[in-house]
Amino acid sequence: MTVDHRQHHLDSVRATLSVAVYPLQWLVNLPGSTSQWFREALSTRRDLQEQNASLRTQRLVLSTQLQKLESLEAENMRLRALLDSSFQVGKRPMLIAELLSVDMDPYRHQVEINKGSLEHLYEGQPLLDSQGIMGQLIHVGPFSATAMLITDPSHAIPVQINRTGLRTIALGTGSIDRLDLPHIPTNADVRVGDLLVSSGLGGRFPPGYPVAEVVSVEQDPGNTFSKVEARPRANLDRSREVLLVWPPDMLPPTPPTASSGAAESGQPRDPPAP
Repeated sequence: MTVDHRQHHLDSVRATLSVAVYPLQWLVNLPGSTSQWFREALSTRRDLQEQNASLRTQRLVLSTQLQKLESLEAENMRLRALLDSSFQVGKRPMLIAELLSVDMDPYRHQVEINKGSLEHLYEGQPLLDSQGIMGQLIHVGPFSATAMLITDPSHAIPVQINRTGLRTIALGTGSIDRLDLPHIPTNADVRVGDLLVSSGLGGRFPPGYPVAEVVSVEQDPGNTFSKVEARPRANLDRSREVLLVWPPDMLPPTPPTASSGAAESGQPRDPPAP
């Protein structure tokens, strides 16, 4: 042992023995190392599954939040457009309201809004959106009000052609995308694309506010009047927020502002009973 310690004669023998014994050591350690590998593999798989489930949950939450943000962005754009349109009605008091319900009767175009007499609304008050005139209130309760749209068969609104100043009446047809102009003479200058605006006579609707756009003109020399149809400018079947305005001679006791809510007389031809 002393000679081996000093001269290392047995190093080659030990190396040979270690090589010969290594397979036996590997076989002895195999069960323990295998079980440890399975434990680590199962633990890693479980951790990955939990992490995957957590990430799926986070993705679902973020997707839901994104949808809400998109909805808020769309609402914000609508409100901005509505507020921008308020400059067209001058410095009148105004109030933003939201739709509560829509009458599904195809022959009666009416909507209900979430403002009422507590906000000093009144029957006959004009209803607008960011694109044009929508209609007028026909019934006002304390907390809500009902409005008749300009396409209702019993509604009529005085208008004038913006290009020529020719005045006429736009009648509701019962179709959400069409108005009739039945009293235009055949020799009148009317063209497809002409903009119809409110005349403001009678003080019901703000003057010069868009109402509709002429989409067809049929002139028959054998008839006294032309057959003229127009498409409403307001998004009657899509708007969710509406703008209510007061004429100068009917200011509310405490004038509201647009931010507080989210026919030449414009009279309905045959308004329904409240």
